[in-house]
Amino acid sequence: MQNEAPVGNNAQRRRNALAGLNNAAFGWNHVKICLIAGVGFFTDSYDLFAISICAQMIEIIYSQSGVADLANPGLANHQDFGLKVASPIGTLVGQLIFGWAADIVGRKKMYGFELMLILITTFGQVLAGNAYGANIYGVLITYRFLMGIGIGGDYPLSAIIVSEFAPTNTRGRMMNAVFAMQAVGQLFAALVSLAVISAFRSHIIANQNSVDQVWRVIIGLGMIPAALATYARLTIPEPPRFTMDVERNLEQAEQDADFVESGKFERIDDRPVQPVKMPKASKRDFKKYYSQWKNSKILVGTSWSWLAQDIAFYGLALNSSTILSEIGFGSPKIPGAPDYIYITLRNSAVGNIILALAGLIPGYVISFALIDVWGRKPIQFTGFAMLTVIFLCMGLGYDVMVEQNRSVAAFVFLYCLSNFFQNFGPNSTTFIVPGEVFPTRYRSTSHGISAASGKLGAIIAQIVFSRLSKNGLKVILLVFAGFMFTGIFSTMLLPETMGISLERLSGEEDREDESMAHEMN
Repeated sequence: MQNEAPVGNNAQRRRNALAGLNNAAFGWNHVKICLIAGVGFFTDSYDLFAISICAQMIEIIYSQSGVADLANPGLANHQDFGLKVASPIGTLVGQLIFGWAADIVGRKKMYGFELMLILITTFGQVLAGNAYGANIYGVLITYRFLMGIGIGGDYPLSAIIVSEFAPTNTRGRMMNAVFAMQAVGQLFAALVSLAVISAFRSHIIANQNSVDQVWRVIIGLGMIPAALATYARLTIPEPPRFTMDVERNLEQAEQDADFVESGKFERIDDRPVQPVKMPKASKRDFKKYYSQWKNSKILVGTSWSWLAQDIAFYGLALNSSTILSEIGFGSPKIPGAPDYIYITLRNSAVGNIILALAGLIPGYVISFALIDVWGRKPIQFTGFAMLTVIFLCMGLGYDVMVEQNRSVAAFVFLYCLSNFFQNFGPNSTTFIVPGEVFPTRYRSTSHGISAASGKLGAIIAQIVFSRLSKNGLKVILLVFAGFMFTGIFSTMLLPETMGISLERLSGEEDREDESMAHEMN
């Protein structure tokens, strides 16, 4: 064993290592980190939103009436609600558990495990069926809840790993690029659905029960990107900030910091730990930190903003096929025709593709371009303000545009516009900001709390849809407008994070100065 290095310059060594991360030129290893994290989000989104289309097929085969009538479905309201809400509930649980665990045992130790859980539970959904002692809805809801736990773990883990490796001047774009894979996954869920439905066209027309194979293929294909990403997540090191400030291993952190330049890292097991004087995580310290309004108001701001945003985002995304059907977008002209089921399912997939291409993808592209130029706070504020106006227009104008059939196209345009301002707005920033503003020792936990608040919003959205759908879509849209309006005020609680180091944002830079002064004395 080597002799222990002098510790008198530990604070300066820490600052130098962090400066190397913050000022590093953007390179291939940053791209690699984004790809590894992004593939996971692609999988998460695909698995979450494919159910919007697949629920229609499950309804055809396993509805209470056994009649394939999508205009008057036999699927009980609580069954449809269970299928769509199971994953968000599981995601909420996963965000809290994985977020907390990553601050205790490390980001890397947890990374990859969540994708393994997604793989296993997705495979279980594909094999699910009815039996005398088991109902397929109960089986699917259970598997989707467990899958949601894995998906939930991906939120704090991917956000924090990317944030802690990213250079200060491109941190927003790196995090935005990872979260933008949500839109790509949603788009691919619709594209794959269209391809599989088209491939089974003759079978569906000949026998409607063939859709039982279709939805299983669609869900099962989501395992491919998860399998590819699982191994890759084992090939990146622990973020140096965690190694320094939580594990108190400065030498290992310096080694890991070189990863962004060399793409290589090694574990140093036979050398003594070089302690760094930084606050240690504990229940007492956690309470002390968040007992200060300057800190707790940020957690309130990130949490409520994400909750308000996800109420509308998941309310629309998880029910997009239902909304398209209700407004008559692309509906077959002859409900009793032999190809009625095929055309309805195909049009549902096409409608979801249009929504993704017309609103989701462009919103993320503009957000990526401006996130490190205009800033997080202006983008979020503008997004909430525009969404308030758009949902008010959709709700108040619903009778004229849809019920009186005067301008369904205008309604669809506003729908796409809402998707645009969600992604060029709070859907992007609510993911990014919580990964920047909190100290290393609580960064993952706090991101998990913020993200879990968002999934609580998704659950509320499904309750709103299931309970208020009888009163019409316009009521739901007006409820969404109200929540968007509250997001304007929660945004005011947040600091601007663009171009500022994680240490300065979290107040850890002040601790560095205190530590250096102490060592000099």
